[in-house]
Parts: sequence; structure tokens; C-alpha cells
Amino acid sequence: MRKPINVLFLCTGNSARSILSEALLNDLGGGKWRGYSAGSHPSGQPHPDGLAHLIAKGHEVSGYSSKSWEAFSGGSAPKMDIIITVCDNAAGEVCPIWPGHPVSAHWPAPDPAHIEPLAARQAAFADVYKLCKARIEAMLELDITGKTPQLLRSELNMIGQV
Repeated sequence: MRKPINVLFLCTGNSARSILSEALLNDLGGGKWRGYSAGSHPSGQPHPDGLAHLIAKGHEVSGYSSKSWEAFSGGSAPKMDIIITVCDNAAGEVCPIWPGHPVSAHWPAPDPAHIEPLAARQAAFADVYKLCKARIEAMLELDITGKTPQLLRSELNMIGQV
């Protein structure tokens, strides 16, 4: 059995979009893919409405936390194969040097974390969940074997345009 394909989802606060993406990939990846998430300025905890939506969709959430992307830039960190930014702020920031030079892509998604009132925020989390799920399902359909990093980056960025 080959090692899983490691994907790091980056966002500024690592509380909503990146956590949703991490959970979705871990649950849909069938052990062949492994999701992680981090932020440039982590909020310190996953957003409670995001966790509530994940739980409502049947995901186990006890292992998810908001953490700095520095946790994945050191020598003892898991080697990432793909890094996907899920917010425009993180995409524009200067990222750490990632060991192994992973392929990077951008999948912009609106931030549901600060929408008011509560009902609108919950609806926004549901919309972002659907968007992330559709993109992850499309990524899981990719045959990444033997693709050049440039071709894989292009295909991943195309998924982010949907």
C-alpha cells in the first residue's frame, strides 16, 4: 500500500473553510488522501458553527484544531504533496518554504465565520461545505500519477474555479 497523498488547506484564521476541507478530505479520501489545515494567523479554535455543521453531516470532529502553518514547515512535519489556499488573504501572503516543494493551488471560498445573524451564518456554512465537498470530490477523481507539477497545478486550479 502506498502512502497517502497529503494535502494542506490554508486559510488566514484556520477556523472555518480550511477545517471543513480537512474534515471532508479525511472522510472522503478513503485512506488514499490525508487532509491537514493551518492558518497564517490562526484563531485558536475551529468555529463552533463549522463544527456543528460537520457533526450534522456525520463527521467526527474531535481531532480538529486551529493551528499555525509553521507547524507544517519544519523537518519533523508531515511532507505535503499539495497545498491549497481556500481564502484570498492566505493566497496573497508570503508562505513558509515547504519541504519537498509541494504543488500549490487556490480554491477561493467566501468566509462564513463572521456573517450575522446566526441563521445567515449557518446557511453560509452549509453553502461553503457544499462548495468544498464538490471541489474535493473533483480532486479525488484526478489521476495524479505521473503528472508534471505544472499540469497538476493547472488541474487543481481549474477545480477551484468551479
